[in-house]
Amino acid sequence: MKFIPHDYQDTAKQWILDHPAAGLFLDMGLGKTVTTLTAIEELKNDYLDIQKVLVIAPKRVAEDTWPDEHQKWDHLKDSLRLVKIMGTQKERLNALKQPGDVYIITRDNVAWLVDTLRRNWDFDTVVIDELSSFKSNQSLRFKKLKLVRPFIKRIIGLTGTPAPNSYMDLWSQIYLLDRGERLGKTITEYRRNYFDTLPRPGYNEYRLKPGAKEKIDQLISDICISMTARDYIKQEEPIFIDRTVHLSDQEYRLYKTMERDAVLEFGEDDYITALNAATVTNKLLQLANGAIYDEAKNYRVIHDKKLDALEELIEEAGAEPVLVFYTYQSDKERILQRIKNARVLDGEKDIQDWNAGKIPVMVAHPASAGHGLNLQDGGSIIIWFGLPWSLELYLQANARLHRQGQKNIVRIYHLLAEGTVDFRVLDVLKGKNIRQEELIASLKAEIGRCTK
Repeated sequence: MKFIPHDYQDTAKQWILDHPAAGLFLDMGLGKTVTTLTAIEELKNDYLDIQKVLVIAPKRVAEDTWPDEHQKWDHLKDSLRLVKIMGTQKERLNALKQPGDVYIITRDNVAWLVDTLRRNWDFDTVVIDELSSFKSNQSLRFKKLKLVRPFIKRIIGLTGTPAPNSYMDLWSQIYLLDRGERLGKTITEYRRNYFDTLPRPGYNEYRLKPGAKEKIDQLISDICISMTARDYIKQEEPIFIDRTVHLSDQEYRLYKTMERDAVLEFGEDDYITALNAATVTNKLLQLANGAIYDEAKNYRVIHDKKLDALEELIEEAGAEPVLVFYTYQSDKERILQRIKNARVLDGEKDIQDWNAGKIPVMVAHPASAGHGLNLQDGGSIIIWFGLPWSLELYLQANARLHRQGQKNIVRIYHLLAEGTVDFRVLDVLKGKNIRQEELIASLKAEIGRCTK
């Protein structure tokens, strides 16, 4: 696919080119991955300024998002060699020996990488995707990366929420960019200069001194640029963003077994059957989401790939509230188990609290958030954990945020399991098929072919 950048993406790319230490505080949905990869490609192949790049990212983003974006765009897949430093220690060590231009590692393995390379550190450029995950100056990942920071020629920090809790979170992030040049060499110096200390029983509370926020903003403005969807995307229509999750080989074999034979076996006398194409499709949607019901109406967890992706999207959203739509009861229960601060939409009080900004993550079934509910004051991010069959439910649920009175661009995320019925349902919802009955017909034909 040919990459035709928006003006704001050109601006962000140029910021990276012009700044050896670049902080990009980009809103969700602005295409930070392809923008950064494009800048890397130019720095390496056009400017001959860099040689070897390390990308540090959350697990699923490292495993899927960066490789997918690399392969998606014509100007990247043939000009940059990408290597994933993942798996067992032996696999990670072998990956380090492979020739490449961009190496991707999860943030949990940063300490291992620093300890492994030590003075042989040879990454001249580092990209930290979700820079805010380095906000704690006490974290091992920060301390280890700090050790090799003098050997890094260029560094790029990406996040939409640099200070999700308070400006106290900024120091370690900016330190990784400029080694303490702007906000001080130590957290103690930063606190002393910009915060008042309020002793509390068992801990100290820190509050910004009068005028400190403005001074901090000014100090970092020469290396950090902030972009919000509201400021840079001049449109009323929502942004639709597909996030693909990848099943393991074993998980995908289970999926194909259900699709082919309409039977998923868990044991000799323990099985799930699907009697017709509609039921099979329903089971496949369950399996794509990660849990499937048996004949006793109990569900069994098959994978957590969508939960991992959901958790990372919520982290990426930072302080912005998120509305999550689910399809099955099993989805809701698993989401609530994973996302501890999530709350189920269950009445007028929940609506009031959401619109008052008191609920960071609200979980709702599209049927319960259908016609008439006004939720536009509480947030502008929707995540579909699983897609519904009904186009009416889908449109009405999206309209809870995308409606008159909404002050921000609404971003609607679809979590899709690669190679599954998720994509067929999405085609129906996008109007690529006329009727959802075609979905049933296509599945019947596929099962028929497999049977023959």
